[in-house]
Amino acid sequence: MDAQQNKQLVQEGYRLFQSGDIAGLLERYHDDAEWIIPESEYVPFSGSFHGKAGIAEFFSKLASSVETQRFELKECIAEGDKVVALGEAAWVARPTGRSYETPWAHVFTMRDGKVARFEAFSDTGATVKAFRPDMGAQIPIGSQLHH
Repeated sequence: MDAQQNKQLVQEGYRLFQSGDIAGLLERYHDDAEWIIPESEYVPFSGSFHGKAGIAEFFSKLASSVETQRFELKECIAEGDKVVALGEAAWVARPTGRSYETPWAHVFTMRDGKVARFEAFSDTGATVKAFRPDMGAQIPIGSQLHH
């Protein structure tokens, strides 16, 4: 497949995600595909997931961990076997009830018309702050009493 066909496949994958068709989305991934999200002990869906079963596990963890407020693909750029997608999202962390927004960049590596590797980049600080139980009790910087 050429770069434009790869781009179309990725864009179709986002439409499937937004419509909740995870099974349809997984059909666009290789059996040995890698799925990588920045690691955090506080974020249930972070880490590396391998194969379609691992990616399905990611989506299960995501669905049980966040409520999607907004998920928007802004731009999609394709060159060779790479597709880079840029967007924005707003979520509510179910464990804490805290909302957060983050821009994101997703890098797809394609092989034979399917996704072989997915890597996500986003504002991990905002995500951790939304999920970390003790973050809500912190005193904002600058509000401490000075002697």
